[in-house]
Amino acid sequence: MALRLSSKVLLIDPVRMLPSLLLPLGGVLVAGGFSARSFVFAAMGVAGSIVFAVIRWATFTYTIVGDRLELTRAFVSRSVRTIPLERIRGVDVSTPPLHRLLGLAVLKLDTGAGGDKQEGELNGVTVEEAERLRAVLLARRVIPTVALSESSTSSTGTSTGMTPAGESAPGHGEEHYYIRVPRSWLRYGPLSGAYLLTPFALVAGAVGLLFQWGDEFGISGRDAWAVGEWLWDRPQYLIVAVIVLVLAMPFVGGVMYAIFNWDFTLKSRDGYLVAERGLINRRAVSLERRRIRGYELAESPPERVAKLVRVWAVVTGLGDSQTRGQLLPVTPKFAALAIAAEAIGPFGPSNATTSPGQATSPGQATSPGQATSPGQVGPFRPSSQFGQAHPSEHDAPSAQVPSGQVPSAQVPSGQVDSAGQASSTGMPLRPHPPQARRRRLFRAIFPWLLVAAVAGVLGWGVVVVIALVLALLGIPLGLDRYRSLGHAYDGARLSVRSGSLRRTQAIVERRAIVGWTFKQTWFQRSSRLLTVIAGVGAGKGGYSALDTGERQGVEFAAEVTPEWLNQFIARP
Repeated sequence: MALRLSSKVLLIDPVRMLPSLLLPLGGVLVAGGFSARSFVFAAMGVAGSIVFAVIRWATFTYTIVGDRLELTRAFVSRSVRTIPLERIRGVDVSTPPLHRLLGLAVLKLDTGAGGDKQEGELNGVTVEEAERLRAVLLARRVIPTVALSESSTSSTGTSTGMTPAGESAPGHGEEHYYIRVPRSWLRYGPLSGAYLLTPFALVAGAVGLLFQWGDEFGISGRDAWAVGEWLWDRPQYLIVAVIVLVLAMPFVGGVMYAIFNWDFTLKSRDGYLVAERGLINRRAVSLERRRIRGYELAESPPERVAKLVRVWAVVTGLGDSQTRGQLLPVTPKFAALAIAAEAIGPFGPSNATTSPGQATSPGQATSPGQATSPGQVGPFRPSSQFGQAHPSEHDAPSAQVPSGQVPSAQVPSGQVDSAGQASSTGMPLRPHPPQARRRRLFRAIFPWLLVAAVAGVLGWGVVVVIALVLALLGIPLGLDRYRSLGHAYDGARLSVRSGSLRRTQAIVERRAIVGWTFKQTWFQRSSRLLTVIAGVGAGKGGYSALDTGERQGVEFAAEVTPEWLNQFIARP
């Protein structure tokens, strides 16, 4: 039976069309001198947009027929879009402000097509219908996996009782909560660089809007230029404005962070990881666990000082991965690592005995080198009746490790990485050669020295001073970039790390590797270095171990996939 969107969406469509109607309606009123006739024509335009919205609503239907979802539109011509259920890799449900007031939601289907225009969207279903559709679509989506598992068991007569890392059998609607971020953790939001720059982004947007719409308000480009010259002649006002924006950064950044990440919840349901967040626009993103190939940690310098980290999933065929793939916002590192280990799989010495290509299943009992149970690291309380973690109220963890410390069980004693510190993932990263340090210093210092030299020739004294200061700051920056370099392999997953202002560490399953790329510039050849890129059919498409030694990089790739490379390596 074909279904339509809720009729309440007709109250939202005219409001959504209003921005596009402002200029035409304003032009009609101005051209008519704001006469009665001009208002009549403007009212006719508004009425026409409402009629158009009603026709669009009445001619759009959706239905689930067998193993496919059909979206039908019959306005001027009839078009039917068919989406096979097996192509649906995730279902996102969001509730923008106007939709929430009317009890509506927006349901988007992630088919891995890589663009919103190629994905299905139902904008204006009721919240209950959205939840029903998500349950139906995801339940039918995992049926082929279950059938495949049953046929494999019947054909062999045995069952291992295990699933590869990142996969999980459907739970028939059961939910397992990994974490419900306490509201006290919202104070970490201002430490995220993206949110810190919010005041400057708002000012830049206002200036751009002024240039775009200035003529409508009688402000010409010449007037804006005159204001700019007036401010340039009075730099004290610019300095005061910059100071005000800088002082507003923590407050405004914290507010924006809270709006986007309010009540962040990560849970598993029916073979999917589900992340829900948002205050004004509540959004729920479902990631199919069997397509998750690892995770990526990101941290800015302030976050590193405070022992905080953000986590993204590495998922095959996921569009807009920076938004949809987020597993955790700014979170204490000890909790983030434990949750990632349980939800996706651990990285560390405990995997050394695992056969290549096979990773420990999330949630299995592990050795002390791995993460602890969710009840020990996050805001949960283990249920004695069901043996499952359930979200509690927004309070502090009951058995929380002191703030800023990593549980000793996660870092084997005496193991350090290339930064001279305990590895954040529980396994030391292998340091890169000293030549890599020289390259990091050269790239951080030399460009500014070159700028200072050119500015000195041109007689720009202020530029010379600024460039020299930046060159001096490049020394600690280059050293930190070198300390951040590292790579490792634990028998099931590989890890690479790099960066300073935004340090990232990717932990990727061996089975996700589809190829290797060895890059070597002229400067790298003179230093006997190379960059090893692990080609992955997920996430960014490739993860690089920067400036490894020539033999070190090749042996790293051969260690991960010996059957591919051992035959090409000349052993001493």
